[in-house]
Amino acid sequence: MYNSSGKEVMAVKILVMGGAGDMGSKTVEDLAAAAGVEKVTIGDRNLSVANELAARLAGSPAEVAALAVDAMDHRAMVEAMAGQDVVASALGPFYLFESRLVKAALEAGVDYISICDDWSAVQDTLIRFDGPARDRGRMVVCGCGASPGMSNIAVRYLADQLDSARSADIMVYMPMDSGEGEAVTEHTLFVYGTVVPVFRNGTTVMLPAGSMSRRAEFPRVGQVKVWNIGHGEPVTLPRHLPELEEVNIMMGMGRGTEIVVALGRLGLFNSPKRIEKIAKLVIKVSPPKSGPSSPGAMRIEVSGEKDGVPTTLGIFGTATMREATGIALSAGAQLLAAKKLTVEQGGVYGPEGCINPEDFLRMIGESGIYAYSDLAMRDRIN
Repeated sequence: MYNSSGKEVMAVKILVMGGAGDMGSKTVEDLAAAAGVEKVTIGDRNLSVANELAARLAGSPAEVAALAVDAMDHRAMVEAMAGQDVVASALGPFYLFESRLVKAALEAGVDYISICDDWSAVQDTLIRFDGPARDRGRMVVCGCGASPGMSNIAVRYLADQLDSARSADIMVYMPMDSGEGEAVTEHTLFVYGTVVPVFRNGTTVMLPAGSMSRRAEFPRVGQVKVWNIGHGEPVTLPRHLPELEEVNIMMGMGRGTEIVVALGRLGLFNSPKRIEKIAKLVIKVSPPKSGPSSPGAMRIEVSGEKDGVPTTLGIFGTATMREATGIALSAGAQLLAAKKLTVEQGGVYGPEGCINPEDFLRMIGESGIYAYSDLAMRDRIN
C-alpha cells in the first residue's frame, strides 16, 4: 500500500473487540481513518449496532466490517482473531474478559492490546501469560486507554527527562456522565469497591479503595476530591520503571463520589455478581443522558532529581473519556501493528514498557488529544 506521496506504508488488519461500544467505537473510527490500516473488523455480540457503525464508516480509507463474536466462546474468538495483525480490545469489564481474550489471541498467534483498567486483570495477565507470550514471540500490551495508558506513557515521558525519578502521582477527574453502558458502570463500582494495590517505599501494599483521599487541582475544572482506586498503574509502572519508590492513582467523579466510596467501603461491590446486579439497577434508575458527555481531566506529576536539584514535572490535559480512551487504543494498536516498539522480545507489557512516548504523544495529538506541561494548558507538548 502506498500513501499520496508514493511512500510505501503498512497495510494491516485490526480486530476491535467491543468495537460497537462507547470506547471501542471511537477506536474503530480513528483506525478507519488511519494511514496504513487496510481493514478494521468490529467484533461485538451486538451485531446490529456493529453493522450500523460499519455502514456509517463506509467510504473510509480502511474497509470496515462487522462480525458477531461471543467473548465467552473460546473457539469462536480464536477463529475471529486468526489472520488479524492485531487484536485491540475495549471489551469490559476486564476482570471478566481480559484473560479470555489474551488466551485466545496467543492461540491464534496474534499480538494483542487492550484498554484493560482493572488492576486485578492486569496482574493476572502478567502472572499467567507473560511466559507463554515470550515463548510464542507475541506482544500483549495491557492497559492502553486513558488511565491506565496515557497516564503510564506520560509517567515514562516525564521520568525520561529526569536524572532519577522517585514518585509518580496520577490524578484523574472522571465526571459521572463521562461514559455509558454496563461495562463502564461495573468498572467504576469495581475500582471503588475492592482492596487495591498501592506502591509505597518500593513495595506493593494492599489497601481498601477509597481509604486515602486528597484534593487535586485540575485544568479547566478546579479542585476535585480524589480517592485511591484499583487501576493498573501501580502494577506495571514499578515493573518497567524500577527506580520509582511510590506510585499513586487517585480518581474523583465530582458530586456523588462520596456515596460510591462509602458504599464500596461497606462491601457492597465486593463480588462480580453484586457489581453486575447493582450496575443494572443504576442504569435502570439513572439511564445515560442524551447528548455529548462531559470532559474529564488528568494531572500527572513525576518527582525526582535533575542536575542534583529536586524537581517535579507534570503533564495536564482534558478530554472526554470516549475520545481519550478510544484514540489511545487506536494509537497503541497502530504502533503495535507497525512493530514500532521499544522492545523486540514478546511478553506482557504495560504501554510504558514497550511504546515510545514521543511516538504515542505525536499520534494522539494528530487525533486531537493534547498534552500540556502546565496546569493552565498554555505549553503544549504534542
